[in-house]
Amino acid sequence: MLTGDHSGTATAIGKEIGIIPRDFSVLSPEVANSLVKTAAEFDGMTDEEIDQMPELPLVIARCSPNTKTRMIAALHRRNYYAAMTGDGVNDGPSLQAADVGIAMGLGGSDVAKGASDIVLTDDNFSSIVNAIEEGRRMFDNIQKFVLHLLTSNVGEVVLLVFGLCFRDSSGFSVFPLSPLQILWINMVTSGFPAFGLGREKASYNIMLRPPHDNKKGVFTWQVITDMIVYGLLMGTLTLFTFVIIVYGPGEGNLGHDCNRAYSDSCDVVFRARAAVFAELTWLILISAWEIKSIRRSMFRLDPHSKSKFPFFRDVYANRFLFYAVAIGALIVFPCVYIPCFNTTVFKHKPISWEWALSVGAAVIFVAGMELWKLAKRTFRWFKLESEEDEKQGNKKTSLSLRQGFFSFSKSFSRTTSLEKRASNGDSIMMGQAGAGRDEEQV
Repeated sequence: MLTGDHSGTATAIGKEIGIIPRDFSVLSPEVANSLVKTAAEFDGMTDEEIDQMPELPLVIARCSPNTKTRMIAALHRRNYYAAMTGDGVNDGPSLQAADVGIAMGLGGSDVAKGASDIVLTDDNFSSIVNAIEEGRRMFDNIQKFVLHLLTSNVGEVVLLVFGLCFRDSSGFSVFPLSPLQILWINMVTSGFPAFGLGREKASYNIMLRPPHDNKKGVFTWQVITDMIVYGLLMGTLTLFTFVIIVYGPGEGNLGHDCNRAYSDSCDVVFRARAAVFAELTWLILISAWEIKSIRRSMFRLDPHSKSKFPFFRDVYANRFLFYAVAIGALIVFPCVYIPCFNTTVFKHKPISWEWALSVGAAVIFVAGMELWKLAKRTFRWFKLESEEDEKQGNKKTSLSLRQGFFSFSKSFSRTTSLEKRASNGDSIMMGQAGAGRDEEQV
């Protein structure tokens, strides 16, 4: 907090809203002495002396415009991002120097608005937190959307590429899925659940995580690895189902010209296609529920939930996704059993005992995804900073945003009342303004 107020006033406000601890005795003397300074003390230090401080000041009183720009420069030298809020003419240089300048739209000066990157039209600091939370939610949902669609595509590629090895008596490849089956799965089965993932609510720890790396974008290593693992699992299971039916009871009978039309010789192939079609549809639909969280189990998306088995409540929370999965799973049956439509359009026919293979594969698929998520959490693959915070109970040895005002933003972001949001707006703004990298703030 950089303010023109008296040092005593600034310290009291800083303690009240959580920027600095109420009891400095919990900190080392070096850190405690660096938390609150006046502009005269700060400006009297050289850049080298500032860089040698264990912690940059969290509150500076009696600030001048030069003090604010020096603080931003000190943050940049420590490889932190800086966001600055202001409304006066004297805030213009610091708003311009910060990575993100935020000006007040109602009470702010024209100079401040012109120098800033963002203008709060309602002058409500809580709008910053709301915007950050919504932006992170949208980014997460884009990742889930992309991961769901690409996972199904990888599974289909594995199935169809290896399916080229199945050749009938004429030497032509027999497709495990017909072209219209693939089109139906891509357009109907995958589409609506993916849209549903775009409507997901913010995750429980969305305001505890550090900012994502803009250089990596949506395609992080975790998303790429998940896509490959889930896609290979999906493609392998469907391929095994086709092989079991054809080379088990079917004794390897791949018929003659079964890609074009049904004949008695194609009975086994058509039944295998129906089982694969049903199985792949269900795997894609179930994966949408699994991808509601990239790391957490589908059966407990929020580890802090007091419910013993919150699965049904969690999946029903996103009603669009719930009905997209439920209806998509039920549509499989008319697609398999409607006469003429099944054999002529989808190139498959009604099945009986083959349903057991599709259901069993769905169970194995869920188990495989859950084990993969468990492995990521257990071995800390692609570990998130928020997960480490939960294990340590947010206990840090040095002062950080988690100990102070940034913790307010977690509970604050869950508040549905706009009146409550406005009442604590200042403290939340300060936390988000300093959340660029780790600890420091402007």
